[in-house]
Amino acid sequence: MKPSRLTEVRALAVIALPLIFAYLADVLMVITAKMVVGRLGAIDLAAAGISTDLSYQLCIVLMGFFSVVGVLVSEARGALRREQIVPELVRGLMLAGALGMAVTVVVLNLGFVLTVLGQDPEVIELAGPYYTGFAFAMLPIVWFGVLRSFAAAMMKTGFVLFITVITVILNYVLMQGLVHGSFGLPQLGIAGAGIAWSISMWFKFLCLAAYTFFVIRKQRLPLHAGTIGGLRAYGPLVWLGLPVAGIVAMESGLFAATSLLSGIMGTVELAAYQMVMGWIAIPFVISLGISEAAMVRVAYFVGARDPASARQAGNLGMVVGVAVPLLLVLIPVFAPGFVTRIFLNPSDPKYGDIAALVAGLLIIAAIFQVFDGLQAIASHALRGLKDAAVPLVIAGIGYWLIGLGSGYVMAFHFGWGAPGLWWGLAIGLAFTATLLAWRFELLAKRQLPE
Repeated sequence: MKPSRLTEVRALAVIALPLIFAYLADVLMVITAKMVVGRLGAIDLAAAGISTDLSYQLCIVLMGFFSVVGVLVSEARGALRREQIVPELVRGLMLAGALGMAVTVVVLNLGFVLTVLGQDPEVIELAGPYYTGFAFAMLPIVWFGVLRSFAAAMMKTGFVLFITVITVILNYVLMQGLVHGSFGLPQLGIAGAGIAWSISMWFKFLCLAAYTFFVIRKQRLPLHAGTIGGLRAYGPLVWLGLPVAGIVAMESGLFAATSLLSGIMGTVELAAYQMVMGWIAIPFVISLGISEAAMVRVAYFVGARDPASARQAGNLGMVVGVAVPLLLVLIPVFAPGFVTRIFLNPSDPKYGDIAALVAGLLIIAAIFQVFDGLQAIASHALRGLKDAAVPLVIAGIGYWLIGLGSGYVMAFHFGWGAPGLWWGLAIGLAFTATLLAWRFELLAKRQLPE
């Protein structure tokens, strides 16, 4: 029997609320890191920011790929196939280990990438010591993403919040200490920021790994010899994960490209981009937490062969996930100077130019943030239906052809500069969100009995 809307909203909240606060804690960790590095100067902030953007985008793509572990586990739970739950997790962790190490190698050679992408030589030189340390955070970040998806599917997200909050505190102490020499730690400058990230990420992953083992033992989930299977057993993970990773790559690549284009314009534009993205990540991760909850709830009802409940879970997720962040994103629009002061000392020579640009970009960001949240939830709801190929095409057209294409034209050909890039983001996200939401409703209705 289909649960009531109130019951389903409560179920979404049980999964989503800890994830939301955990994601907010992650954002706080990024913000505090930028604040600490920003005290070294605008150039240092730009160097660490673009290195983090490019490196973390690779991890985000992989975490998108392995988010389908949550779909497969949740579907198995709905179908009462307990013997499939742990093998799905183990397969995800094994594949994540191999891909995580590959990403580590890429990040260690990020200087070459930045040179090819035409970034300022001074920024590249400063970035080197940072990404050398940050590279060793890649593997635990990806592994943590797999375990987080498993926790969401098992409706055990409270510990994710707890350990993330502890990691925020640890990361700040390490960041402040290793960058500026506080707390009796050696002063390493921008290099210390990368090392602090790596230590913090390994701590967070190992703690969640221990908790996951505890959950498996407590619920007596079966894992017998041979259940992991050979290469064919990875088929569902790979075939669903690849297009999902493609969708995430399309979106994260869109923002990475915007960051690079901002860097080509100059350090003022790049620093402003870092600040605005740091702030608007707050309403986005609220939608992201709800989207993961909607995904596993839709997958659960698919496994239970209850299409009406699956449709309701996805639609409610979209409604709630758009309404809440919409209220929050309006705050900095009325106090734009507040955002700039968070990241940069007013005594910095570039402060005035950056603050003026940030004020204008925040207005545009308030508009597109609604559609960014909607497309994230609709995309995750479609993953719950195991639909990812067509959404990948929609994302490619919306993010890159329409979004980046129009943004590039407005920025460089119409002479609008950074605001032109951001208007392009708004247009592309609006197109993508509308089509993805429409597709979920179409597919969900098709599965209903006549």
